[in-house]
Amino acid sequence: MKKDITIPEVTEVYVAAIYVHNESFDTYEWNVYLINNHQEPIETVLVVSKGAQQKTTSVLRKSIAHLPAKSFAKLEYLHDDLLAIENRFMVTFFKDAKLFDKTFVFPSKSIKTSKIKPLPVVPEKGILAK
Repeated sequence: MKKDITIPEVTEVYVAAIYVHNESFDTYEWNVYLINNHQEPIETVLVVSKGAQQKTTSVLRKSIAHLPAKSFAKLEYLHDDLLAIENRFMVTFFKDAKLFDKTFVFPSKSIKTSKIKPLPVVPEKGILAK
């Protein structure tokens, strides 16, 4: 029964937009990263992302077999056109043989350099999704 199913709360896993320098093109760009701030690895990570407002973007699917403790992985580059719309990242993973699931959201126009702050684990600064 539904009442017998417990869905654990996702903690210490984050999605962040980070403003980084692209040396190949000598420009700055926004990239999205998944951060694991746990003391243990997370396994079989599946990420589905899409942007939505009046128009929707294509769906991106990414899998990460193993994300070590206190580490991060790049998910995707965010083109400047996508910063004006809402961006959603649905993240599912296993930790300690339990399934975890959370949707992280960057509201429209929330990704801007004026909101950059220090992040867990990642040496660069950025913005955490809600």
